[in-house]
Amino acid sequence: MTETVLAIGGLGTPELLVIAVVIFLLFGATRLPQLAKSLGQSKRAFKEGLDEGEKESEKEAKEK
Repeated sequence: MTETVLAIGGLGTPELLVIAVVIFLLFGATRLPQLAKSLGQSKRAFKEGLDEGEKESEKEAKEK
């Protein structure tokens, strides 16, 4: 039997399903949307920070 392995640290589908069920049980249906929104905002802020750092690096390289 060949199991599909995802690129997330070598976790397969059954493992990801178990993790999803545990998260659902811990946080419940009411907190999951809040958790997803918070995660999305954090990801966006991190990406903006990376972009800002790259722009500063490029600006400094042009000044030299």
